Amino acid sequence: MELYIDTANLDEIKEAADLGVLDGVTTNPSLIAKEGVDYVKRLGEICEVVSGPVSAEVIATDFDGMMTEGRDRAKIADNIVVKLPSTVDGLKACKAMSEESIRTNLTLCFQPLQAMMVAKAGAFLVSPFIGRIDDIGADGMDLIRQIREIYDNYGYSTQVLAASIRHPMHVVECALVGCDVATVPFKVIKQFMNHPLTDSGLEKFVADYQKAFG
Repeated sequence: MELYIDTANLDEIKEAADLGVLDGVTTNPSLIAKEGVDYVKRLGEICEVVSGPVSAEVIATDFDGMMTEGRDRAKIADNIVVKLPSTVDGLKACKAMSEESIRTNLTLCFQPLQAMMVAKAGAFLVSPFIGRIDDIGADGMDLIRQIREIYDNYGYSTQVLAASIRHPMHVVECALVGCDVATVPFKVIKQFMNHPLTDSGLEKFVADYQKAFG
């Protein structure tokens, strides 16, 4: 399973890249706004740090606006993936951009038929938001399982990118059901290598060595 970081913070991206396990980056208008920087400038900076796919979301919600913004985003760097909403206009833009060899990530996916439709339209990625589904009392992982089964049934090439990750167990569950990608906030990535038995074991090893050899 590939690991993307979900952020627009350059320091977080660089630190995650230094771990040697970062495959790509996802951004959105909210994350860019949080940084208080120019959208296009920051996307270019991210693409200089990360060679893998960098999802760049459009702001427009209509077909013509998405096409204009999407084409502009795609010019920033070769590894840009244009992020579109899972709507009717987003579906149309997905099909049109696919025909222009522009890779797309269809975001805000909350039900399996959205995922099936965008796969048929040629999406490179689909982003089901599992945490937000959990937030309303449902099970976000059920959606991942349904999409995985549909894609496997019919051989769709669209990759399943689990988004809205809340905690490490989300990532474990995604890996177990065969999710292609998980995009994760940096605070959650940092928890991946933590375990109290690792900490206590390391402390014991060091203490035993110091006791024996000073």
